[in-house]
Amino acid sequence: MAATLNSKVPSAPIEEMWDRHRFEMKLVNPSNKRKFTIIVVGTGLAGASAAASLAELGYQVLNFCYQDSPRRAHSIAAQGGINAAKNYRNDGDSAYRLFYDTVKGGDYRAREANVYRLAQVSGNIIDQCVAQGVPFAREYGGLLDNRSFGGAQVSRTFYARGQTGQQLLLGAYQALSRQIGLGKVAMYPRTEMLDLVIIDGKARGIVTRNLVSGKVESFIGDAVVLATGGYGNVFFLSTNAMGCNTTAIWRSYKRGAFFANPCYTQIHPTCIPVTGDHQSKLTLMSESLRNDGRIWVPRQKGDTRSPNQIPEAERYYYLEEKYPSFGNLVPRDVASRNAKMVCDEGYGVGTTGYGVYLDFSEAIQRLGKQTIVERYGNLFDMYQQITAEDPYRVPMRIYPAIHYTMGGLWVDYHLMSNVPGLFVVGEANFSDHGANRLGASALMQGLADGYFVLPYTIGDYLVQATLEKHDTTHPAFKEAENEISALVKRLLNIRGERTVDSFHKELGRLLWEYCGMSRNAQGLQRAIQDIRTLREAFWQEVRVPGDGGELNQSLERAGRVADFLELAELICVDALHRNESCGGHFREESQTAEGEALRNDQAFAYVGAWEFRGVGSNPALHKEPLEFKYVTLSQRSYK
Repeated sequence: MAATLNSKVPSAPIEEMWDRHRFEMKLVNPSNKRKFTIIVVGTGLAGASAAASLAELGYQVLNFCYQDSPRRAHSIAAQGGINAAKNYRNDGDSAYRLFYDTVKGGDYRAREANVYRLAQVSGNIIDQCVAQGVPFAREYGGLLDNRSFGGAQVSRTFYARGQTGQQLLLGAYQALSRQIGLGKVAMYPRTEMLDLVIIDGKARGIVTRNLVSGKVESFIGDAVVLATGGYGNVFFLSTNAMGCNTTAIWRSYKRGAFFANPCYTQIHPTCIPVTGDHQSKLTLMSESLRNDGRIWVPRQKGDTRSPNQIPEAERYYYLEEKYPSFGNLVPRDVASRNAKMVCDEGYGVGTTGYGVYLDFSEAIQRLGKQTIVERYGNLFDMYQQITAEDPYRVPMRIYPAIHYTMGGLWVDYHLMSNVPGLFVVGEANFSDHGANRLGASALMQGLADGYFVLPYTIGDYLVQATLEKHDTTHPAFKEAENEISALVKRLLNIRGERTVDSFHKELGRLLWEYCGMSRNAQGLQRAIQDIRTLREAFWQEVRVPGDGGELNQSLERAGRVADFLELAELICVDALHRNESCGGHFREESQTAEGEALRNDQAFAYVGAWEFRGVGSNPALHKEPLEFKYVTLSQRSYK
């Protein structure tokens, strides 16, 4: 029997909903906050801001990350900026317009209430970060500068050159470091969460492995917060850091948390193209480059001339021609799909033919090279170091790549999963971006969740929950510890002939081919069978050297890839079930006459949340209907 997904959305006008609900929620007395212990897993923007804010309120916080320092979280890699509806440009922006653009950009598959709250608190984030000293770009007069981003016709993106994520994380990190220094946050670096512990139906702790010593340990708290990022590395080649994984949310899913919309993975249009099998990851070129860079391919198929030798009349600026209203600033899914189309038709550039040009010659001529250096200098330097090509002289070559995941654990309006006491924030949850995340919204969501939402909602849970006194000698902890130890032993004892990476690469190729930028039923059915076969081979043929009682990165990767091999099947099951094209999920069977994504709102206007029923068994589907009271459902058009 399907569970009822209660989103806990308050009944109030959307403009008043969050303010009114904050007053209605229960509060924890200041002197009682120190009696509660909260476990926060992850130290990126969502995790660091949540841990710092909760500790500042008076809670005792245990904070975990697998990196050697909290500031090594992957949030540092975000480049382009952070959205906020402050209307500094006086160009018509508002919280409502940011809400509208985000819902539309997500192709009407996000929960309206969560998205409006995100837009509503966005301005607070900028004030908070400025107070922390985040060096946002400023105009000549000293005011904060803004630039435009894909999917919007206003300039609302605040930025710090091409390193916005790094600067924002340093702000959150210093707030976290203050609480560590005060003894309010106990920090556990080089520690990986491997299981969730549930007692009396509530999330009460985690089991971890110390990545240096190999020791398996348990930690208990009154609530658990997962801020562990997305699962894009399931594709092997992605823009994510090598360590990014799905283990924390996947093992929570196997303990009963529902996984929502797993097939909603985002393809980013501006990445450095793949050059060969030697690559272990891809490098993102910020979407902000689309403000001044023009995207084109030669009008003649197979044209191998240097781009500077191709005259203007022989260049196909396909986004500008097809989408005159938005041009090069169409949303990511539209830009990515069109890049794939022109390359598939034979117009691609580079040695592989899977690339398009991102050209700054017109902007340099119009604005001067120094202006481009000031806006994007570190990105141009990074591109030149990787490709040995000077983008000031010749156009960049770009191609779409896996970047972000809109799916994640299902949460309600309070950011709590269907497991009481398990809260999920940032990219690890599903809630704000629908089927396609607009650029510069990831940093906004991570900081909104950590600074301005979770500190209210977690208190409402703690003050009403019945939390018995337990410690880590409870049988639930011992059972989880034994399962982790048995998993480690099993991986080490296989002694096969194949490396962990060989399985991960093969899995990534399967997903990219059958569940990447375009999908069809036949391909997805084949992918599910091939993934199951590959998973069986993994457990018979993988070789993990070393042992479990020491630093062993092969063992770490083996555990993560084992989880990817299970998650990949769920991604394809979800994609097969959702027989519509929506945002980044393009089903070839469902498209308009012009080749655009064609939604099926009558059949699929809901969140698909999956319940674990065993490895290799069909998961159970639970639905949360999506009601659109403020944004009218319509076929997206950016022309």
